[in-house]
Parts: sequence; C-alpha cells; structure tokens
Amino acid sequence: MSDFKNLEKTLWTAADKLRSNMDAAEYKHVVLGLIFLKYISDAFNGRYEQLKLELEDPKSEWFVEEEEARYHTLNDKDEYTSHNIFYVPEKARWSFLQSKAKLPEIGKLVDDAMDEIEKVNPSLKGVLPKIYADPDLNKQRLGELIDLMGTIGFNEPGHKAKDLLGRVYEYFLGQFADAEGKSGGQFYTPASIVKLLVEMLEPYRGRVYDGACGSGGMFVQSETFIEQHGGRLGDISIYGQESNPTTLRLAKMNLAIRGIDAKIELGDTFLHDRHKDLKADYIMANPPFNISDWSGEQLREDIRWKYGTPPVGNANYAWLQHFVHKLSPNGTAGIVLANGSMNSNTGSEGEIRKAMIEAGLIDCMVALPAQLFYNTMIPACLWFLARNKTNGKYRDRSNEILFIDARKLGVMISRRNRELTDADIQKIAGTYHNWRNTDGEYADIPGFCKAATMDEVRSNNYVLMPGRYVGTEAEEDDGILFKDKISALTTKLAEQFAKGHTLEAEIRENLKSIGYEF
Repeated sequence: MSDFKNLEKTLWTAADKLRSNMDAAEYKHVVLGLIFLKYISDAFNGRYEQLKLELEDPKSEWFVEEEEARYHTLNDKDEYTSHNIFYVPEKARWSFLQSKAKLPEIGKLVDDAMDEIEKVNPSLKGVLPKIYADPDLNKQRLGELIDLMGTIGFNEPGHKAKDLLGRVYEYFLGQFADAEGKSGGQFYTPASIVKLLVEMLEPYRGRVYDGACGSGGMFVQSETFIEQHGGRLGDISIYGQESNPTTLRLAKMNLAIRGIDAKIELGDTFLHDRHKDLKADYIMANPPFNISDWSGEQLREDIRWKYGTPPVGNANYAWLQHFVHKLSPNGTAGIVLANGSMNSNTGSEGEIRKAMIEAGLIDCMVALPAQLFYNTMIPACLWFLARNKTNGKYRDRSNEILFIDARKLGVMISRRNRELTDADIQKIAGTYHNWRNTDGEYADIPGFCKAATMDEVRSNNYVLMPGRYVGTEAEEDDGILFKDKISALTTKLAEQFAKGHTLEAEIRENLKSIGYEF
C-alpha cells in the first residue's frame, strides 16, 4: 500500500509540474482523459497478446496458420467487446501515440485517437475529451505527460495494471478537487466520507442510486466494498443522475476504468428525474449544500413533498424528500448535508423534519468533523434514512434514533483538510451496526453516541444535532465549579492582554484548557 501511495504522489507531483500556468479545472480533463486512454489501451493490449498467443500456438484449438487471417482476427472488434473490453483502433493505441509524443502534431493525433475510439465504441460517444489540439495547450508538455502516463501499469500484468490505473484516476480526481478549491467539490466527494457511507449501509445486493452522482465515487466504492467482502459484482445495479455534462463525462470514464456498468443520465434531478419509476434499495448521495437556485418555485405541488413543501430558498429538504421518494419499501439511504439541516426552522423545514421523524424515517444522525471537504468550510452531517425500521432484517428500532458525534475524529492530511482514518470509519460504522443489528452489543458512550427514544427527540423540539443527545465525555471531577473556572479565565485573559497577546490566540488557548477546542 505504501508503495502505491508513493507512486500516486510521484505521478501527481510530476503531472502537476507539467501544468505550468494552465488552470486546474482545464488541466484535469487533459490528464484524466490520458489516464482513461492508457487504461483502455492497456486492457486492449492484454486481450490482444492473449489472442495472439492462442492464434500462433499449433497446440491451441484457436491456431490459425495464415498470417493475414491472424491479423484480421487480432483486429476483429468482436474478439474484444465479447470480453467486455473496448476495441482500440491501431492509431489510438498507447504505443502508437507514445512513439509520436515528441512531434508538434501530437495534440491532433490524441484528438483523432479519441474520435476513433468513440466511433467504434458507441457507449463512449460524447464522453472522451477532444481538447489536445488546442493551441493554448503546450505540446512539449503534452508529450512529456504522455511519457509520464506511459509508466502507469508498466510491467504489471492484466488486472493489476488496470486496477492501478483505476486507483490513480480516483487519486487524481481528489487532487484536482483540492487544487480547484471551491469548484472542486462539484464533482468530488472526499474518499473517506464515501467509504463511511458505504461501510454503514453495506450495499451487497440490489439497486444503488445517487441523484447527484458527481464523478461516480459512491459507485466505485460500492463495487470495492462488494469485492472486499466476497460478494458478486453482478448482484447490484447502479443508477445515477448528474446535471453537469462535464462532470458526467468524468463519471463515465471513472466507471468505465473500473468496468462498472451503470445507468447514469444527464439532467436536473428535481426538474427532470431520469429514473422516475426507480425504487432503490440503497441511496448514497452528497448533494450540493444549501442551494437556493433549485427551481423550487416550479415544483410547489410535486408528488415527492409528502412531508411538507420545501422552501424555495433552500433545497436541503427537497433532496431529503426526493431520496425518501426513491427508496424501496425496505430501502436505506445515507445523505451528506450541511449541519444546519439538523435544526433549521426556516420556511417549513422544522415541520418537514418533525413529520419525517414521526414517520419513523430517521435511523441515525452523524455529526462530521470540520475541514473534510475541499470546497466548503460549512460543517456537515450524515442523515441515515430507513424506510422500514421493523422489517425483520435488523432489530426493531421504531422508537429510537441513534446519534453519533464524530466531530473529534479524523486527522489533518494538509494544512487545510482533514480525513477520517480507517479506524475512525470502523468505529462509526461499528457503532451503527451494533445498535442496528439483532446480535449487536451496543452501549451509549458519553460524548460519542446515544440511542435516543422518540420521546427524548420530541422533548428536544425535533432537533437532530448529536451534541444535544450524546452529552460530554466522562472526565475526572477537579472539584472546581464552572463559574469559578470562567472567573479565573477572565482574570488570566486580562493579564495576558496587558502583555500584548493577541485576542484570537488567547481565546483559543484558554477555551482549550476547559475542554472547548475550535
């Protein structure tokens, strides 16, 4: 694993150096398009070499003596598509392009290669970037980038090389999201959050849906989860929708690299639901936070607003009700939303939340640490919804909601960003499973988790913030009253300001000393 992480960082550092003055949002498509081209070329070559051996081996039942006949078989599209491999024409193969990498016309050659691949693979039509002949793209840098990408999967056999390319693609998506900052979050949900959603919901079998699918990370992680737990990939069906056509192309490439067959459609999920009749067994989504321009004024009488009409100025409760509407009778969902969704009373939001709680839809609420996202500093939470908490698959939880306060978890991976570790993910998911499962051994942990009754939630005016329920961690009683601590703090602050200490630094330091850290 550490070797792969070193490879990721080395490749990213080298690729980023070649970016020069090019904007990350544009450069992303240059790099990811090349990774995809390298992937399908490697997959094609693997099948090509296998077929060649079979055709040339006199002991093989596929042996063909005539060289011309062998050539035609080796270039027969059906010999590849029947093995779920994209056919790559000769002048689109990586070896050909890398041999021309130093030529001034390399940009046109890559664009032509993308065109040829789309012509013979209808499922890729309109997906691949054709931006390499752009005069503003430095062709010397492009050639160097092609040489760099040529090292991915180098000397690795078949599936290992393809998996490597898939992981590099996913890693680069994250790095570009970081480089783009605010706009990066439009296409990328940090991997640790995706992994947490998947670990908690455990999508082994059935229909999986994401109505704001971005670059497809939820689907990739679902497939990875199934593989890691010995399941069969064919046991799930994947459905998604994305409103941004550029992001949709990233998703289709991301899924194609993984060999994932998904029905992902382009369109506004609220105005033009492309999976109108779908009832999903699992929903995982990270819709944009607090969006006001969601065309709510056009949807006042929509069938989806069973628990109340969401306010025009904020889509949070429109997303929640859309996903509830999409759940199968025993379906479950994990939704990432802004923290404000847990206690907002703006417009009709408080009444909608109350109605959803009384309907028994809320299974678990998780407060997340700050700084997990590349694109926003808005604190976030996870809503876990269950259409039927008495279906017999798990224990009857109809009179409870589990609250988990995970704000203190995670580690800083850069000056700006935090990440949940595998241990953090297992701690949160394990707590949920112990509470939910019939054979689970669950116990409340002060400061971290609490199984609250419906009466407790009612007495808290239907506020769903975990901090309201979990209490504080048990600490040794030092015998000093809180008011005396505050008095001592005030005196200390006055003394330190007299010495020239800065206000922000002292407030942070002194609040930290009584257990409040920001």
